[in-house]
Amino acid sequence: MTSFDSHVLSLASALGKELSRRGWMMGTAESCTGGLVAGAVTAIAGSSGWFDRGFVTYSNEAKAVDLQVSPDTLNLYGAVSEPVAQEMASGVLLASTTARVAVSTTGIAGPEGGTPGKPVGMVCFGFAIRAGDGITTRAATQVFQGDRTQVREHAVAFALLGLLETIGAKLEQPAPTLA
Repeated sequence: MTSFDSHVLSLASALGKELSRRGWMMGTAESCTGGLVAGAVTAIAGSSGWFDRGFVTYSNEAKAVDLQVSPDTLNLYGAVSEPVAQEMASGVLLASTTARVAVSTTGIAGPEGGTPGKPVGMVCFGFAIRAGDGITTRAATQVFQGDRTQVREHAVAFALLGLLETIGAKLEQPAPTLA
């Protein structure tokens, strides 16, 4: 994906406005999307005022070293899992003293790599928010249809929507559903 569609750019812009209004910064931890969430966010002018950092942690070692994902979690659940996604998102906030909210993506974009329990198109998302002295996380899993590019595009849009939901933003118009 070399350019972002208007829906993704609209979501990134809405997220930026909400984060700016609150004076918050955000960060990303990406595996299957390979930096596309950070790319969509930084496609918005002025994003340096609300985007702190992004990690692309494709290997398990990178997840463990850069984001403090537990090797036990990786071994027990596998890289494509909600527990790993949650630890990835919280790892962004552990690495950044300025970020208040973070999103992570880990999945199987295809065309190969799927298994009966983890099909091609499955993406796990982690959402983390700094709350008081702690970090609160939640996870979501989606199975997107389409080729590798389409799965990654859907994952970027879902990640942005999830961030908006995490910070309690109200969209001016209903967001289209993702296929």
